[in-house]
Amino acid sequence: MTSWRRYDATLFPIFHERFEEKWGKGSAPFLDPGVFFEEQPRPRAQWINVDTGAAVAVVPIWADEDGRHRSFGVFYLPPAGDIWVLRPGVTEYVEAGGALTEEQGALRNDAFRKAVAHAKHFIFGHED
Repeated sequence: MTSWRRYDATLFPIFHERFEEKWGKGSAPFLDPGVFFEEQPRPRAQWINVDTGAAVAVVPIWADEDGRHRSFGVFYLPPAGDIWVLRPGVTEYVEAGGALTEEQGALRNDAFRKAVAHAKHFIFGHED
C-alpha cells in the first residue's frame, strides 16, 4: 500500500516558500498561501506522502500581466527541501474572464487531466 494520499484542503504554503526561495520573491502568485481557499486558482490537485512529508501539486500557473494565458504546473517538494518542476508537456489554455465557452472548458480540462496523469505517473510509477 502506498503512503501517498490526495489532499484537497488549502494549498500548502511550503510550495510558495520554496518556489520563491529558488526563483525570487513575487515569482509565484499562483502559489500564494495568502489567497483565500475560495479564491485560489482552479482546478488543482495535491498529494502528500504521509510517511516522508513529500508533496506534489498540480496548479494553474501564468506569467503574463492579465493572468489569462495559463498552463498547469506540476511541482514536487522533496522531504529534505527544494522544489522540483516536473514537465508534463504542453498544458496551455486561456482562462476566460467570464463564462467559459465549451471549447475553452474542454481545452482547460484536457490540459488538467494531462498534468494530473503526469503527477500520478511520477508518484505511483504508472498511469492511473
